[in-house]
Amino acid sequence: MLKPGEKAPDFTLPDQNGQPVSLSSFLGKTVILYFYPRDNTPGCTKEACSFRDHYPLYTEKDAVIIGISPNTSESHQKFAEKYELPFLLLADPEKEVIQAYGAWGEKKNYGKVTVGLLRSTFVIGPDGVIQKVFKKVKTATHGEDVLKVLSAE
Repeated sequence: MLKPGEKAPDFTLPDQNGQPVSLSSFLGKTVILYFYPRDNTPGCTKEACSFRDHYPLYTEKDAVIIGISPNTSESHQKFAEKYELPFLLLADPEKEVIQAYGAWGEKKNYGKVTVGLLRSTFVIGPDGVIQKVFKKVKTATHGEDVLKVLSAE
């Protein structure tokens, strides 16, 4: 997994409307890049809604929120509409960006080891350098937890 101080790898992926979005287009802004397993699952919904509920505070800080999962743009569009998510959801079904950020690997779930998406968040500074990495995420409060890091700067 990438670490603070490293340059965030650039990428281009389709958003929930099928439009290409590049990380480099957000240089000059703080980017909250979060990786989540699947649309419309309980934990992923809590996490997305936590970001949604704090969205105005992120925009006040000139921060952009981007969620990435292996789901399709169509799935993201339904998820965003259902929960009124005001931020970008990017589709990475080939898991290229997910793997580039180290958000894919072994994890334990109820004592069983599986391989899958490692729920994680990267705070990327306006210069494109990773400032903070969240490897352990509390889905219900994650939007607030990340905001505390932005407020401390």
